[in-house]
Amino acid sequence: MIDTVLFDLDGTIVDTNELIISSFMHVLEKHGLAPLTREEMIPKMGATLEQQLHHFSGLGDITALHKTYRSYNDEHHDAMVELFPHVEEVVRGLHGKGIRLGVVTTKNKPGTIRVLDMFGLQKYMDAVITLNDVEHPKPHPEPVLKAVQLLGSDPARTLMVGDSPMDIQSAKAAGVLAAGVAWSLKGEKTLLEYKPDYILKDMHDLFSLVEQE
Repeated sequence: MIDTVLFDLDGTIVDTNELIISSFMHVLEKHGLAPLTREEMIPKMGATLEQQLHHFSGLGDITALHKTYRSYNDEHHDAMVELFPHVEEVVRGLHGKGIRLGVVTTKNKPGTIRVLDMFGLQKYMDAVITLNDVEHPKPHPEPVLKAVQLLGSDPARTLMVGDSPMDIQSAKAAGVLAAGVAWSLKGEKTLLEYKPDYILKDMHDLFSLVEQE
């Protein structure tokens, strides 16, 4: 039986998709770089910000790009970010059932805490593992293993929920169960190529998973 659920943040429980895409488009335009379409950006979403900026710009030094991204992202954050449907209800319900909960993200610590506080989710999360807490981000197993260790959980009874192949790869490498979300911008078909144990069509699906057996 699953007694621990770990969540990716962006694109999984928090809809930051449009904010992230528009932030990258703004950076490319402001710095006179070749524009990219949404479709060109989406496959790389889920990597660290630095990895994405290097990839999208083709530049070695991304210091100025990073500053521009942060400035635009911070300015537009609260107006453009929202929870995906039923997230608060399901997280609250899982917590009430005694399920251990955590967040495992490639987002930085300040940005993670900001969005968790914004939607009142932090009180439910007993582990919050961000880019700043690990040496090797997803798809490496370190972030997931660190959350499992912090929660005192059994990997075999832990589920990692995410919207990107990196989430599934990190989960599998850490020996925990993996669930992809059907609302991923990358598409359910793409996630299925990485053989997750489950696909969530709706956040409510988590209730049936933790109640199995």
